[in-house]
Amino acid sequence: MVKAMKVADLLDYQRDSVVSREIIRKDSGSVTLFAFDQGQGLSEHTAPFDALVYIADGSAKIMISGKPHSVKKGEMIIMPAHKPHALKAIRRFKMLLIMIKAKNG
Repeated sequence: MVKAMKVADLLDYQRDSVVSREIIRKDSGSVTLFAFDQGQGLSEHTAPFDALVYIADGSAKIMISGKPHSVKKGEMIIMPAHKPHALKAIRRFKMLLIMIKAKNG
């Protein structure tokens, strides 16, 4: 059944945790919703393809190649492939992470 959903309502915050819910997974990419409690984050890492982050609730501090970006509800940012990035919840936030894989060759 097809129906419209509010992104921020699909996942609840959990105290002192980062929780996630995979919405779509295909060979071509994935869409995952995350909820970060205050003080939680993801340490610096890289990915082999671009990732789009849409903030569905709250606001996040996102570091990309050592540069801080403040992204709030209703905004998005692209984390380029092969560039180090990290996320930190100064206040709790929810984000939709959309990754599209590039074709080989």
